[in-house]
Amino acid sequence: MGAGIAEVAACGGHYVKIFDWIPEAVPRALEKVRLSLNKSVSRGKLAPAAAEDIERRIAPVTSLYGLGDAGLVIEAIIEDFDSKRQLIQDLEDILPSDSIIASNTSSFSITKLAAGLVYANRVIGMHFFNPAQIMELVEVIPGLVTDKATLSTILETAKAWNKVGVQARSTPGFIVNRIARPFYAEALRLVTEGSEPATIDYLMREAGRFPMGPFELMDLIGNDVNFAVTKSVFDGFYQSARFAPSLYQQALVEAGFHGRKTGRGFYLYGEEATKSPPPLEAPQPPPKEVRLAGGDFLTKGVLARLQEAFPAAGGIEKAEGDDLLALADQATVRLTDGRTAAQVAFEENEPNSVIIDLAYDYETVSVLAMAPGPQCSRSAHQSAVGLFQAAGYRVVTFDDVPGLVVMRTVAMLINEAAEAALQQVASCSDIDLAMQKGTRYPAGPFQWSRTIGIQRINRVLRNLLACYGEERYRTCPLLQRSLWSGKHLDED
Repeated sequence: MGAGIAEVAACGGHYVKIFDWIPEAVPRALEKVRLSLNKSVSRGKLAPAAAEDIERRIAPVTSLYGLGDAGLVIEAIIEDFDSKRQLIQDLEDILPSDSIIASNTSSFSITKLAAGLVYANRVIGMHFFNPAQIMELVEVIPGLVTDKATLSTILETAKAWNKVGVQARSTPGFIVNRIARPFYAEALRLVTEGSEPATIDYLMREAGRFPMGPFELMDLIGNDVNFAVTKSVFDGFYQSARFAPSLYQQALVEAGFHGRKTGRGFYLYGEEATKSPPPLEAPQPPPKEVRLAGGDFLTKGVLARLQEAFPAAGGIEKAEGDDLLALADQATVRLTDGRTAAQVAFEENEPNSVIIDLAYDYETVSVLAMAPGPQCSRSAHQSAVGLFQAAGYRVVTFDDVPGLVVMRTVAMLINEAAEAALQQVASCSDIDLAMQKGTRYPAGPFQWSRTIGIQRINRVLRNLLACYGEERYRTCPLLQRSLWSGKHLDED
């Protein structure tokens, strides 16, 4: 990470000094910068002469005292609080009083890191995302005593380095590492209940349009790193159940199964690696009798595709708030509202109930997940499969779990984003910007909430809470207020 930040600063026209306690780490960092610049040259993004100029602007030093004339020092050492605090204290003794000390911490309190310093006003968080030379986002985190001049300088510096600087309050995990916890937590919960990691990853990519599934991303980051960040946020919020680490992931960490870097995580890597085909349903004949319900902003895409596939389909009258989509022979098909298909079948007295999962854009996605309840007949399930296959979807039958995969995950991301906005961690627009630039999600949580609808999100969360009975699934008061007021989250 330090090498990437050094490259970013040098590309921005600054002269950069780099230091590491491990002497051999510095030439490795310089080599990383050289390889990165050469890659940019080979892709035509950078002229060879410009790459050479950038390299010349980076110089190694052999001690902290070599940084004594720097106007800005960014620490990017191991994510250990005591180590970072000691380094910041050492830097205060070396640097002029008007030099800025920035920490690249991903979750530690900037206020606590700066506590007790003579010039705590010049300490700030400047959290880059890996790889720093590629990812656009920088979270800028002032502590309680960080002065306005320091904040303004760092925001302007991030902009000058062609980064998107987003200001966040100094709270555990800041914006991205806090709000992203449900992306991992809900997937880990489903695996502990018996679902397959590869299927979850496939659905999150293909139906949810996330760039990577949660398990392949955890393996890429490193299970040890991902688990440590979750634990840090969990401890920072005084062991709030919303951020409870997974015992399943803890076991992987204890076994040394850290992911790609160790050859094994949720998946195997190297010579032993095998790739299973996605669990798609075999082709089924289209149902003979189809009736379609009216849609809303979220479901109009899927209903348009069904209408095109079945132009003679009749209509259905339904109650307000009912997520009924279609009747296909004996099957009754609904969008998930956070209940299982078994619960829907029991409460609606519809034994052949089938629920479908959320998709990022029903008009363009090619994959759709569904779950029949245990009461559903095989023929009704096949009719539901044939219904969506006729509309051009590849169908995955998933376990009958509350909220399925994409809807459950996105609802929880929205809930945590609302909680962060309620606590003034950042504005709604900055949260959306940070989550897209820092994670490359297909949409920010508040953008998702506009598509899905506040009533539906509240309903999904209520049903998840009713099923699990855990504080983790409680609805954020901001979401409830938005429902009652009729105003959208980012208008409240």
